[in-house]
Amino acid sequence: MEPQDLLDYVSTLLDQKGIGQGVLQHEDSGTVFLTHPAPTQQEANVYRPLLCAVLQGAKEVGTSTRILTVGAGQSLIVSNALPVVSQVTNATPEHPYVALVFPLDLDVMRALASSLPPSSGARVSDPFSICLADTDDAIQDALLRYFHQCETDETRRMLAPITAREIHARLLIGKHGGTLQKLVWHENVASRIFAATHEISSDLGRSLSVPELAGRVGMSNSAFFEQFKAVTGTSPLQYQKDLRLMQARNELRTTGSKVSEIAYGVGYESSAQFSREYARKFGCSPRHDRVSMAVQ
Repeated sequence: MEPQDLLDYVSTLLDQKGIGQGVLQHEDSGTVFLTHPAPTQQEANVYRPLLCAVLQGAKEVGTSTRILTVGAGQSLIVSNALPVVSQVTNATPEHPYVALVFPLDLDVMRALASSLPPSSGARVSDPFSICLADTDDAIQDALLRYFHQCETDETRRMLAPITAREIHARLLIGKHGGTLQKLVWHENVASRIFAATHEISSDLGRSLSVPELAGRVGMSNSAFFEQFKAVTGTSPLQYQKDLRLMQARNELRTTGSKVSEIAYGVGYESSAQFSREYARKFGCSPRHDRVSMAVQ
C-alpha cells in the first residue's frame, strides 16, 4: 500500500462529512479523525491509551516537562491516561493537518502479549508514557482495511474485529512494541504505575495519599514518586490536579451545572481555590470560560 492511500481515504471521508476543520467522531470504526487548515493554539486534553497517526502536517504533544513533535508518517502511542497539551504546528489550507486516533484496548493487548516471551520486545530505556515512532506500512495497511471493513454491517461485524486485533498485534511486535509489552506484563514498574494512574483517574473526587497509593501498587514511597514522574511527566498530586481541572472544563462545556457543583464533584473543597487553579491552568476563570465557549 502507498502511504498516500490512507491519507486519501481519511481526507475523502472528512470531505464527505463536511469537516473542513475540527474533529470527526467516526462511530462505525470507533476512530477519531482530525483536520486543521492552519496552526492552532495550545489545547489541554486527557489522552487515554491510543495510537495517534499523523498523516499530513505536524503537531506538538507533551506535558509540562516533555514535548514531542510528530509529523507526517509518524505516530504516537500513549500508554496511560495522560494530561497533555497539544498544538498543530504545520498546516495550510492546501495541505491541512490530518490525523487519526485509534483507541487501544488493553485487554486485547494483554491477551496478545501472553503469547510473546518477555525477551521478544526491544529494550526501552525511556519510561515516558508517550512513545514516538515511524508508522510502518503494515500498520497503515491494516488501518485502511479496518476502515473499509467498517463501511458495511456484515464486514463490520465479521472482519473488522479481526483486523482491529491485528492492529494491536502489529503494534506489540512493531516499533512501539517494547513500550507496550512493558505496560501489559504484570508486576513490573510500568504496569504498577499504570495501575496507579487508573486508580487516580477512576475516582477524581477522592483525596490522594501518595504513600498509601505507593503501598497498594507494591512500591516504596520514594521509588513510586520517581517512577510516576518518569512515566507521566508529573508528580502524582499534579497529575490528579490536571485531571480534575480537565474533567471540570469538560463539564463546563457539556452541562449546565453550577461552577461550585462541578468544583466539589471533582474533589475541590473550596470553590475559590478551584477558580484560582482553573484560571492558572486555562488562562481565565471557569465562569468566563463557560461564557466564551457559549458564544463560539
